[in-house]
Amino acid sequence: MTETERRPTATWSLELPGGRRLGLAAGRPRLLGVVNITPDSFSDGGRWLEPAAAIEQALRLVEEGAELLDLGAESSRPGGGAYGGGAAEVSAESELARLLPVLEALRSRVDVPLSIDTRKAAVAERCLAAGADLINDVSALGDPRMGEVVAAAGCPVVLMHARGELATMQAAISFHDVVAEVAREQASSRAAAIAAGIRPGQIVLDPGLGFGKTGPQNRRLLRELPALAALGSPLLVGASRKSFLGEILGTPPDDRLPGSLAAAAWAAAGGAALLRVHDVAETRRFLAVWQAIAGAEEAA
Repeated sequence: MTETERRPTATWSLELPGGRRLGLAAGRPRLLGVVNITPDSFSDGGRWLEPAAAIEQALRLVEEGAELLDLGAESSRPGGGAYGGGAAEVSAESELARLLPVLEALRSRVDVPLSIDTRKAAVAERCLAAGADLINDVSALGDPRMGEVVAAAGCPVVLMHARGELATMQAAISFHDVVAEVAREQASSRAAAIAAGIRPGQIVLDPGLGFGKTGPQNRRLLRELPALAALGSPLLVGASRKSFLGEILGTPPDDRLPGSLAAAAWAAAGGAALLRVHDVAETRRFLAVWQAIAGAEEAA
């Protein structure tokens, strides 16, 4: 059996607002470009806080090959570990004040799907009304109204795995078998979303690398990603610039590209359908070569 024959081949078609669709395939990940409209994100704290700067960065990422954009206005930097006390929580009003000018400007200028990275149902609801296409929820419907909002909009949702509160989750990490437990808890999150009225085919799962997990646990999740792909939903992997890569490289977030690309390769090989990345152009070129080599025997 060739390497290409061993690679995952599952496909999905997610329904977006306005009658559009987003096709996904396991092992051929689309790139979700990160736009942090925040003063304190771990990777680029404050660089894109002003609306004009955020819009310019988003347009740049699309030009570099981003197939979706992920707009976030509240840092989800976890506390208790490399980032000390973690990020400060912001109000829904502050989050919307940062998000809406950028979202509204981009909606009229780009065709790529726009994801909103938020834990708050009120923020998700306003942004979906303003033209957002999907919700990326690091709390996996932690807000009791989030399931209702997403179900009413009929949009896709990303459910990320995490344990504990953001401010302390890196301080008391405890797993007996990280892969089995993350798989079980992601299956439970998926079931809760379906019970809230979200259609099964609109659910994307994210193993939550760096959220309540040690470096070795993050690496194991990447190595054994097919066990999570077996749940049947498309997988989003966000490893870009994260601290578990910094532990290996000994470099700050903006100097972790080699590690981010290595993680992207493992994620693609394990069946990821989406990669959340900061370095779009470099990741796109890297994956183009990686995938060409993986399929090289077809042209031999």
